[in-house]
Amino acid sequence: MLSTPNSIKTLQRKLYHKAKQEPHFRFYSLYDKVCRADILSHAYDLVQANKGAPGIDGVSFESIREGEGKDVFLQRLEKELREKRYRCQAVRRVWIPKADGSRRPLGIPTIRDRVVQQAVKLVIEPVFEADFCDNSYGFRPKRSTHQAADAIAGALVTGHRRVIDADLSKYFDTIPHAKLLAVVAERIIDKGILSLLKQWLKAPVVEEEGRKRRNIGGGKGNRVGTPQGGVISPLLANLYLHLLDRIWVRHDIPRRYGAQLVRYADDFVILCKGSVDTPMQIVKTLLDKCDLRLNEKKTSVIDANRESFDFLGFTFQMRKSYRSGKVYPHVEPSKRSVERIKARIKELTNRRRTLVPLPVLVQEVNEALRGWTAYFHHGNSSHVMGRVKHFTEERMRKHLRIRHKVRTRTEGYNRFSTAYLYRCIGLYRVPTYAKWKRQAQALW
Repeated sequence: MLSTPNSIKTLQRKLYHKAKQEPHFRFYSLYDKVCRADILSHAYDLVQANKGAPGIDGVSFESIREGEGKDVFLQRLEKELREKRYRCQAVRRVWIPKADGSRRPLGIPTIRDRVVQQAVKLVIEPVFEADFCDNSYGFRPKRSTHQAADAIAGALVTGHRRVIDADLSKYFDTIPHAKLLAVVAERIIDKGILSLLKQWLKAPVVEEEGRKRRNIGGGKGNRVGTPQGGVISPLLANLYLHLLDRIWVRHDIPRRYGAQLVRYADDFVILCKGSVDTPMQIVKTLLDKCDLRLNEKKTSVIDANRESFDFLGFTFQMRKSYRSGKVYPHVEPSKRSVERIKARIKELTNRRRTLVPLPVLVQEVNEALRGWTAYFHHGNSSHVMGRVKHFTEERMRKHLRIRHKVRTRTEGYNRFSTAYLYRCIGLYRVPTYAKWKRQAQALW
């Protein structure tokens, strides 16, 4: 992960403290910070580290490096920004398949636009970070899904076991521009910054079909939505739903109605001690004022004492410990999450891939396992991790039998033992211990 230069850290720290100390202060001079060479250079490095695809202009990082180079590219971009000649380009629309068979739209801005968006984000994020509430965990510095999972587990421990599992209907596509910009203007009144944000919100969305391109949305007449895929989109989406967090805190809903809100971007759950009727009505009223809607089909009310619910890839449910007999919040990777990693491992070890060099294949399997484990090795994941580990070993053993023409499973076990998989070919060993236990042992 790239470290932030000290000059940028100092600026961000000053902006954060100013915003924290003066909650009603409106920043009026930030555009010049976006044009700074060090900020644009760091923004370029951050965008490059994400390894995103080219935008509608087809320009990639490789073509920039082989052509004019990073320095000339950034100098030209800085000049455009300072002279107020910068105009964003159209967003390329691609479709990402979802687990349920449907597709999710993803908007890919050009590298040039992503760099400017990242520069703006570096400057304005500390201002809004000073205002964000503690119950918000998505797309924020030093915040994570694990913290959100821990907050849910903590609420379950304190008796908040009637759960509203909420789902917003097409959130990113329905954010009203006028109201979003009004929320931004509560803190930032710099016309240069607001102009850039408006450009990105109004950018045309273009879909490619072979050599043909067609405009499928966006443009000056568009008044709702922010394309998923832009660097600035998560911050803007988070900022708009901050209205929900803010009202929830100001009206003291947790104390008055015993309802804890845990939000990760546009996904959130409400954990209630008693009746869910009033908290549900409050949420619907607040979302209605924001021109947003709950997806009634996907929003459900769950009793965590009897049922489980999924959030951020984890499954939550109250269970009784077989050792102590006490009830505790059980948190483990969801069935869908396990099915996805198994499907990926199965794909990578398919018999058709025996021509792939074994070190390359093992590296691909290890990368998939490490990424999945880094996210899901949390809570009470030991048994699930054990199943994934066993599945991976069996798939690798089967693949090696096919690769080396070993006929029987018995011979396969003898030739490709567990020790062989880990010591000889370097397979990643999925941890099968609870992470919190290892941390506790370290403290002891």
